[in-house]
Amino acid sequence: MRNDENIKALIKLKPDFIGYIFHEVSSRNVNNTIAITIPKSILKVGVFVNKPIEFINSKIEQYSLDYIQLHGNESPELCDTLKKKHVGIIKAFNIYEDFDFSILKSYEPYCNYFLFDALGKQAGGNGITFNWSLLNYYTGTVPFLLSGGINHTMGKAIKKITHLKFAGIDINSGFETQPALKNIKKIRNFKHELYS
Repeated sequence: MRNDENIKALIKLKPDFIGYIFHEVSSRNVNNTIAITIPKSILKVGVFVNKPIEFINSKIEQYSLDYIQLHGNESPELCDTLKKKHVGIIKAFNIYEDFDFSILKSYEPYCNYFLFDALGKQAGGNGITFNWSLLNYYTGTVPFLLSGGINHTMGKAIKKITHLKFAGIDINSGFETQPALKNIKKIRNFKHELYS
């Protein structure tokens, strides 16, 4: 997110996280200063794709980030280095039919969450889902967030996910009126459905 008034409206819904995307080719790229003060109860996440550690560190400082979400080919060693900066680590993986969940093992010591997304042309924000039954193959210890094409019609299906490590959802393009501008009414109604 990057629009101050839109962020202010979202804060009222008390999400767990608010994300800023730092990926120049994304239509959601953030390059402005966020003037709104985010309550400490809402964690700020910076989203990066194969960025140098110096770039990531500069954004941690500039935006007072609580979490780093890595959407590229970042190594377990980079996750380890970043975690030592006292930020939480979310490592994203694109899930497809033959995905080998065993590759996640080397990331487990350094990640607070994994994020399971669909495989698309872009690093994220493709607006497509993957086969959620593939989640049954995940037997790791790190909690995961579900992403990829989630929209306001999926509340009932999400509530049926019973995986013990399922920790939450990452919503994006399915709740936008335009890139980086969230439809607050849709999010409010969706949250109500999830928790009712």
